[in-house]
Amino acid sequence: MQDFYLIVNWLVTIALLTLGVVTVLKNRNLTLNRVFALFTVTVGIWIIASYISNDVTNSPRVSVIGNYFVFLFSYISGYLLLWFAVALARDAKAANRLRRLTIPILLIGAINCTPLVVAGAKRQGSVYAVEFGPLAVLYFLSLVILLVGAMVILHKNIKRTDGHQKANLKVLYRCMAVALPILLLTEFVLPAITGWFGLTNVGIIAMAIPVVGLYYGVVKFKLFELRFLVVRSLGYVITLGVLLLYYGVFSYYATTLLQNLNNAFLSDGLKVVLLVVIAVTYAPLKRIFDKLTNSLFYRDAYDPQSLFDRLNQMLVSTLDLDKLLNQIAFLLAQELKAQFCLVGLKEVAGRAQRVIGTEHRDIKFEDIMAIRKLTVRYHQSVIATDYLEDKAHKELKRLLTRNDVAVLVRLAPNVARSEEGLGYLALGPKKSGNPYTSQDFRVLDTIANELIIAIQNALHFEEIQNFNKTLQGKVVEATKELRRTNDKLKTLDETKDDFISMASHQLRTPLTSVKGYLSMVLDGDAGKLTAMEHKMLTQAFVSSQRMVYLISDLLNVSRLKTGKFVIERTPVNLSDMINDEIAQLKEAAATRSLSLQYDKPKAFPLVALDETKTRQVIMNFIDNAIYYTPGGGHIHIELEELSSSVELRVVDDGIGVPKSEQHHLFTKFYRAGNARKARPDGTGLGLFMARKVVIAQGGAIIFKSAEHKGSTFGFSFPKTTTEAK
Repeated sequence: MQDFYLIVNWLVTIALLTLGVVTVLKNRNLTLNRVFALFTVTVGIWIIASYISNDVTNSPRVSVIGNYFVFLFSYISGYLLLWFAVALARDAKAANRLRRLTIPILLIGAINCTPLVVAGAKRQGSVYAVEFGPLAVLYFLSLVILLVGAMVILHKNIKRTDGHQKANLKVLYRCMAVALPILLLTEFVLPAITGWFGLTNVGIIAMAIPVVGLYYGVVKFKLFELRFLVVRSLGYVITLGVLLLYYGVFSYYATTLLQNLNNAFLSDGLKVVLLVVIAVTYAPLKRIFDKLTNSLFYRDAYDPQSLFDRLNQMLVSTLDLDKLLNQIAFLLAQELKAQFCLVGLKEVAGRAQRVIGTEHRDIKFEDIMAIRKLTVRYHQSVIATDYLEDKAHKELKRLLTRNDVAVLVRLAPNVARSEEGLGYLALGPKKSGNPYTSQDFRVLDTIANELIIAIQNALHFEEIQNFNKTLQGKVVEATKELRRTNDKLKTLDETKDDFISMASHQLRTPLTSVKGYLSMVLDGDAGKLTAMEHKMLTQAFVSSQRMVYLISDLLNVSRLKTGKFVIERTPVNLSDMINDEIAQLKEAAATRSLSLQYDKPKAFPLVALDETKTRQVIMNFIDNAIYYTPGGGHIHIELEELSSSVELRVVDDGIGVPKSEQHHLFTKFYRAGNARKARPDGTGLGLFMARKVVIAQGGAIIFKSAEHKGSTFGFSFPKTTTEAK
């Protein structure tokens, strides 16, 4: 009998520990999974310690130490069982209370492994009897409180939950209701009252009841989301069991026969034949048992990829919206095994709201409007009726339940916003009675995104069809008017381009002269200047320089419009070019107390570029860094030769570009909001032209920025000539 108890105890321990390990490996971030894994470990230690203290040792001292482990880990198991019940029920209030009681509970647990609870042990027949200490009653009462607390949590939350959660709570509650009385009676009550420990091994066997219940919850109600693993493991176990049984019996009788014949050659040949037969028949048997387990546990199984393929074929087959939605509704009802599937669209394109699907259902207009109003507060695309929280979405759950809707899918492009979207996809309960799975929700979420695009396209097609009915009578007249207006606009546009080109040419010559004379005066050619004169003339020189570059930008924009924007490549040395541009901007940087640093390479390859336009790009990047970096900031210019390209980066610690505006930055006349405040006189042409120039020469723009943390502007060009200057 002792061997029977040992086998059962080990089976319970292994089954529980296996489930605990697989659960925590599946998702170690969930509190439920971590608590359950710890619970399985403590129960395993408790069962092993109980066996050692009772049946293995002949030493009273070892028995006492074993009982320390029994009392400690049985108590911790009760505590973790309470935590598991709270986590499974998702009871936030109970969790907060339990956290506050953690330290007192653990202190009582520490007392359990002292002589105050286990005073000694003495031999009693085939087992050792525990001699209880003065605080054994405290241990018993505290353990009962923990176990009763777990039962109360489960019972209370069964009433307020639905779906899988409620089913799992029921299974655990019923298993504990059977197992705990047996466990308490045989392990604690009878030994404490009568002093007889003969049934302690029987009590441990009662742990098999909740273990079976947990596995049932995994397979039937998807506890821990381990159903697939357990079912597949069951298929392997059945397959191997049948193989071992069949081939074991066959080999036994065959070997007995050959031994009677006393023929070693035939005996070895039989073994080879058995191995070959096992290898050949294993795969077919495995497929048979996979089909069997699928038929038992996966009656609602389907191939998501096959569903998506069929759906995509439908989406491109027609633009008739009613026909398309009807086909999709039938497809989803068929694949998901739903009792019905409806697609509802709100009022659009002059048509009233419509409901299309597998069957006609009389959903009241008031219910439809109420559901439409409530769903905008639910910021998820897939709404499962069973998983709606009672308090937050009580009314929505009531309406969906009344109309037999198990899943409602919002056809809204952005469910995070409180917007209704195009309509809804409503599915009834599954024909099998099983609840919808997490895979179903993921599939429906993906389908919703594709369906939104298809509906939008079909609606646009409907709008076009309706519009065409009234458009044809006005097309000729409108076209004539548009042509007249377009001719005027072309004339005005050409006049504007001519004016900009002429004005730019006329302004550039005198500005160049002004800039030259200012430079000569600043260099001392007209005599020594006072500090104030030098400062004022420097400011005038910087302003004239900016005006020259602005005129260049305007000319280039004009050339782009007229098709006269030409890239004239010559071998240039970027290193020297950058040095020249920095020399012109040092004064501007100094007036703003900025550090302008450039690590000029000693040797740099020639690159075929348009020198004039590339200089303008370099100046623009450095000039922007100067004007958008507060006083005392730093600007670092980096020029680097890579294996197949050269890169320039102008890095500053200025105001940066807001992330929400970065995608507009290189468009014509656009300037970020903080840039307009820092420099109101900008045009928004510099970066636009810089990008045009770089791309026209086969290069790429480098840009990185964060608001208040600075920016990096630059470009990269492929090396066309590697001869160093």
